[in-house]
Amino acid sequence: MYVILVYDVDQKRTAKMLKLCRRYLSWIQNSVFEGEISEVQLKYLVVEAKEIMQEKDSLILFKSRDEKWLEKEIVGDEKAGVSNFL
Repeated sequence: MYVILVYDVDQKRTAKMLKLCRRYLSWIQNSVFEGEISEVQLKYLVVEAKEIMQEKDSLILFKSRDEKWLEKEIVGDEKAGVSNFL
């Protein structure tokens, strides 16, 4: 499945959340990630994120079966080029 992930965590936990999300998805902008991920990998990501998160933190997931069903338009500076190579 194709996922866009957005998180909002306290500044003290930002580095941990960034590191976690980069293991599974491509970073595209501050606190925003996207990419193909299996359902099992997504479950692991969410479980690990919950271990980092505290009461006022949030994680939002936008899911689609395939990236081709989403139209993406970038206005302004693209923070990070998305690449299929690791």
